[in-house]
Amino acid sequence: MIAATTASAAFPELHRPAQPSTRPPLVLLHGGNVANWMWEPQVAAFGDRVVVTPDLPGFGARVAEDWPGLDAVADGLVRRLDGLGMTGPVDVAGLSLGAVTTIRLLARHPDRVRSALVTGAALVGVGAAARLTSRAQLSAWRAPWFWRAQAAAFRIPEDARELYVSHGLSVRRETAAAMLAEVYAGGVPAALASVDRPLLAIAGEKEPGEIRRSLTALGRRMPQARLRLAPGMHHIWSIEDVELFNATLRAWFDEGRPEERLLPFGGNRA
Repeated sequence: MIAATTASAAFPELHRPAQPSTRPPLVLLHGGNVANWMWEPQVAAFGDRVVVTPDLPGFGARVAEDWPGLDAVADGLVRRLDGLGMTGPVDVAGLSLGAVTTIRLLARHPDRVRSALVTGAALVGVGAAARLTSRAQLSAWRAPWFWRAQAAAFRIPEDARELYVSHGLSVRRETAAAMLAEVYAGGVPAALASVDRPLLAIAGEKEPGEIRRSLTALGRRMPQARLRLAPGMHHIWSIEDVELFNATLRAWFDEGRPEERLLPFGGNRA
């Protein structure tokens, strides 16, 4: 669970282990319309390594910034890691917007990634119905009821819903419109075809069809990627089933294998 008393837009970016660790840093990239505080349940479970939870431009502590585009976000993340003294390969996990950002990071800076995990990545574009829904959402952007409805739809825990609402209201409509337009356009970077880094790509079993289609497109571009479904899960399953999500991170980043409870996707059983 995300504790509303401790999670906030000021949730720390850098989390150091109590004891020195030889494991590579773990970078967690948050979804759209939330901020780095969404990773509190994961930070609590990874006290044996350095964890970095940056806010992406336009969200959290960076809510005043304009959305610069996905490539610029990936480049800026590398500069931020440099500033933290992390110049070698790191493990990276991203959800939703964070997953799309992770894909751009892999395409543009593969030398900075040891291993990657993405879930809920929209990479194939969305249809007319989703775009109409997006326009309706943007028209209601400043309404608290809209964010409360979103919190319920995404199964945000009760103890974090007011935080989700207050943060959503802080995000500028212009930021959301620019980000959504770019993500909804889709696209799997051609440069991924030459990237050999380990990648685990996941969709929640109950996510929309475009997320599954994105897995297929990603697998075509990166044949070595392992593709899985999270059984019974929706989009933000990092809080829907914290134990399963954390076990998935552990299995992939510590052991290099998909968590055994994940379901194969499209015949991919590697």
